[in-house]
Amino acid sequence: MKILFSPSETKIGGGDIKCIDKNSFIFPELFEKRLEILEKYNNYLKNASNNDLEKLFGTKKIEVIEKYKQDIFKSPIMKAIQRYEGVAYDYLNYNSLEVSAQKYIDENTLIFSNIFGVIKADDKIPDYKLKQGESFENLKIDKFYSDNFSQTLDNYLLDEDILDLRAGFYEKFYTIKKPYLTMKFIKEGKVVSHFAKAYRGEILKLLALKNIKTFEQLLNLQIENLSIVEIKEQKLKKEIVYTIG
Repeated sequence: MKILFSPSETKIGGGDIKCIDKNSFIFPELFEKRLEILEKYNNYLKNASNNDLEKLFGTKKIEVIEKYKQDIFKSPIMKAIQRYEGVAYDYLNYNSLEVSAQKYIDENTLIFSNIFGVIKADDKIPDYKLKQGESFENLKIDKFYSDNFSQTLDNYLLDEDILDLRAGFYEKFYTIKKPYLTMKFIKEGKVVSHFAKAYRGEILKLLALKNIKTFEQLLNLQIENLSIVEIKEQKLKKEIVYTIG
């Protein structure tokens, strides 16, 4: 089973004093394509005004702007799954997991970054900042990665069950071409959004702890405080609707 996951706008600094290269990422044969975006991003950081960077980063804090306008090709790198923090990643709590669960996440989780494109959980990335939905030089980054990576992803996922836990924004980076599962969380009759991030993190952790490999195993999984109330099917998508509480 492969789990498709979202990144987070907040990240942890630091890492190994190394530079990114083609061995930092899944699909090294497509590294030159990633470089097209990364080099444009890096050049934009060097030449953009502070007003432009405020928009790009989604902040007016000078210290944050100064931090993130640095050369990403010279920045320390660490596992993507440890780089990101935020609600989903806090609930996942990767660093607290046993080695076998961490290995499951490393090998089976694909994160859709708005600057690096699709990456594996254990790919090594630098600290960076790009507000969700923002771009630079009129680039359509989601379309670029969809156009250049989709065929390779199709082949990679061909024999896998797929659980799509991405936020809707990141679906534009890759359209799934085979049957897959998604999840929706409802409390008191209303779809939750903020706490959906928490449950995505909790579910990824539970999948790793239980070594879930198939749809059948997932559907039989007992999840604390969640009950399946409905399973909706629409074309390739099967949506599991959970009620909270």
